[in-house]
Amino acid sequence: MFPWNMFPFDKNSQRKFLEMKPEEIENYVQQMMGKMLQPDIKGMFKPEDWLKGMQQQSTPPSDTPTDQLNVDIFETHDFVYVRIPLKSDWLNKMKLFYTTNQVIIEHIPELDDKHTVVLPATVKRKGASATHRDGVVELRLPKSVDLQFSEIDIST
Repeated sequence: MFPWNMFPFDKNSQRKFLEMKPEEIENYVQQMMGKMLQPDIKGMFKPEDWLKGMQQQSTPPSDTPTDQLNVDIFETHDFVYVRIPLKSDWLNKMKLFYTTNQVIIEHIPELDDKHTVVLPATVKRKGASATHRDGVVELRLPKSVDLQFSEIDIST
């Protein structure tokens, strides 16, 4: 067992810590951490300050607003499914493309719009199918299983 009564704690400092209130302990820890860490990191110790700082930061609009489309992505053992709810006139003007790790949706809702959806797994380049039923386009992309591993040398 560790001898707690030895360095750096003596009986006076032990008594002082035992008599402290939780608020005092929190303030003490905050002061010590503030002295040791950079000023940018201080806000992370209080979640409310950290969240407040996050809300104040304005995030630039992304070029892929998939939230407008409510794209639903899920995967099974063999396939990755992407479901895109559509309005009635979108089906004729939309274009769909895909790569091994993303789906690109163009021309909806406006002609110059482009949405990129990142897939949860890599898919094969061939064998994809798309169906439209009840206002939803469903893409079925076969998963690619790559069992080739390459070791990376770490130089020191």
